[in-house]
Amino acid sequence: MVPSGGRTAPLLEKNMQNLNIAAPLAAALTARGYESLTAVQEAVLVEGTEGRDMLVSAQTGSGKTVAFGLAIAPEILNGSDKLLYADTPLSLIIAPTRELAQQVARELEWLYASAGAKIATCVGGMDYRTEKRALDRGAHIVVGTPGRLRDHIERNSLDLSGVQAVVLDEADEMLDLGFAEDLEFILAAAPETRRTLMFSATVPKEIATLAATFQKDALRIVAQGDQKQHTDIEYRALSVAVRDREHAIFNALRFYEARTAIVFCKTRANVNHLLARMGNRGFQVVALSGELSQTERMHALQALRDGRARVCIATDVAARGIDLPGLELVIHADLPTNSETLLHRSGRTGRAGKKGVSALIVAPSEVRKAQRLLQGAKVVAEWGNAPSADEVQAKDDMRLLDHSALAAGVGDEADMAQQILSRFNAEQVAAAFVRLWREGRSAPEVLSDALPPSEPRAPRERGEFGPSVWFKLSVGHTGRAEARWLLPKICEAGGISRDSIGAIRVQQDETFVQIANAVAGRFADSAELESGLTMDKLAGEPDLSRPERGERPERAPRAAAQRAAAPRPVRAESRSIPRNPRASSMRTAPLRPRATRPRASPTPRVRTASASPMPRARRASANLTPHARMASESLMRRVRLASVNLTRRARMVSASPTLPAKTPRANPMPSARMARPNPTPRVRMASASRVGRLATSPLRNQQASSRTADRQIVRPVPKVTKATAAKAATARAATPPAKSAPMPRARMALMRGPS
Repeated sequence: MVPSGGRTAPLLEKNMQNLNIAAPLAAALTARGYESLTAVQEAVLVEGTEGRDMLVSAQTGSGKTVAFGLAIAPEILNGSDKLLYADTPLSLIIAPTRELAQQVARELEWLYASAGAKIATCVGGMDYRTEKRALDRGAHIVVGTPGRLRDHIERNSLDLSGVQAVVLDEADEMLDLGFAEDLEFILAAAPETRRTLMFSATVPKEIATLAATFQKDALRIVAQGDQKQHTDIEYRALSVAVRDREHAIFNALRFYEARTAIVFCKTRANVNHLLARMGNRGFQVVALSGELSQTERMHALQALRDGRARVCIATDVAARGIDLPGLELVIHADLPTNSETLLHRSGRTGRAGKKGVSALIVAPSEVRKAQRLLQGAKVVAEWGNAPSADEVQAKDDMRLLDHSALAAGVGDEADMAQQILSRFNAEQVAAAFVRLWREGRSAPEVLSDALPPSEPRAPRERGEFGPSVWFKLSVGHTGRAEARWLLPKICEAGGISRDSIGAIRVQQDETFVQIANAVAGRFADSAELESGLTMDKLAGEPDLSRPERGERPERAPRAAAQRAAAPRPVRAESRSIPRNPRASSMRTAPLRPRATRPRASPTPRVRTASASPMPRARRASANLTPHARMASESLMRRVRLASVNLTRRARMVSASPTLPAKTPRANPMPSARMARPNPTPRVRMASASRVGRLATSPLRNQQASSRTADRQIVRPVPKVTKATAAKAATARAATPPAKSAPMPRARMALMRGPS
């Protein structure tokens, strides 16, 4: 492999003769305290890896950030020790979360500081204008999240035409978060001649498919075998009762007293609940969840790095990829959903060769799930109980005795120490020192005893439970007792799992429960599980045989049978003929007569003279719905009004005299108006077509119908006297008729009137 920088650092050259590292990067590693490289860092630098696409899987915390920083050095430095101004980025690194992207940027800053590389970050939640100015000033390496990188590309503020290498960090998590479409868009904007490196803790089928799509002849690298998975992490499975879950977390934090600890929860609600509980107990705690803003998340991480906070409560997504200094303890308050998540969570500790503890809080109902997770992750956990209050207190006392202040010599505080000893004796001073030591710490919690589960066993055959003790519960069928209701109460009362319970026999007024001998001592001879529910120990096995039933007493004859046996009287002759002769032939018993009552003589109906018979249409409309009846009546009313208007019109036309035509003026009236023979005002009436439309729509709105009827008003006809008629006839005879357009035949017939 040709040296990328032309020379190598003496220390690294001495320890790793087969590896060549660029001088600026080797100097940075030496200044950082590196004496040797991790397995994944050596794997990406071996001969034959330069310039090739790689799919690397390595455990979390194995130094992957420095590994791909060293791997892409040939594309960034290009044989020189100092970098010049870059118009477009030379390398692009994509991370799933904002915290991980900023962490990667910090690692690359010290690694490429001697080379003068400029690194820009593009993450969500930060000011877009600040990121754009950093890109415009020129950046050699761009680190960002998929969503914000795509935003910059679409706005033409990020040009990927000069990118030589692309790195996908935590690729499996990016697919889980739904960034597949964004990744395709970003990689499509980069040149096809680029080098693509994918780093992931696990390589599921989706990652292999993504690698086959965007990589060319990729080199598969497995940094460590499965047998070396997280060898620096001690796995502990703490079996606790359901009601002691939170107390077990508090005692675990107090027992280990880690410099920095992280507690994982499934949901934001659980994070907020545990944050409030731990804050009330005096823990220096911060939270990381998706509902926090970027500023709040940065402040929380900075508090952990500065030592102002010692415990972080987070969800899986929020804590993905973060690297906290001195993280020694990981507590799984809620069990992860799969083995990969367990490895990612636990990988926050035991990084860079340091030791760490991963503790799983396991309730009795979650024992099988915890065992499956550990088997899937191929790790071995030590099962046991959560630290008790006495164990936490003993650990605190040991730390007090081993405190460095007690071993240090007397200094400037000698005068004050003499004054204290002169006023108080040594026992009082020591007791005051112990009280001051314990005041700043949360008091340990008292936990109920819980049986640590054994290793996974083969499923036992049905009916073979083994030595057991029987207990009696004071509830049965009369109290609506069920096995699914009693089982969790018994497990919680004794701190046992359901595997330690055998048969549950619910009787009429009591219930018998079979409990294994190994855990039967956890129950008292008589205990109250809850108000009104007691549990008593039996000396032997209960009698579960059913009591023999005695002979049933003879039942009294039913009333219906008695009535059927009694003879029925024959019906009266007037009612003996049935309507259905077939039904009559099926009767076997005689019909009894029905009592008759005298009928009153019918009152004759008298119709008053003023009352008029109801029209047939109205009688038919009486059977309609109210809405349909209103519409029908409105239609009939409009039809009658239209017929009345037509009749009045015909009468007025036939009774009106012939008036003389008016003399033409200077501005003659149109011929159509001059031809009007009658000055009688025009009567508004419903046309035949409108009546037809109304007839075809009987369910029109009643309000619209009433408004139409209100507009159909007949205007008054002016009174014609003999004097006015004679005067009009004289004027018409003296004036010659004016020429007009021919009158339509229909109007001429209307003027002549009926023949």
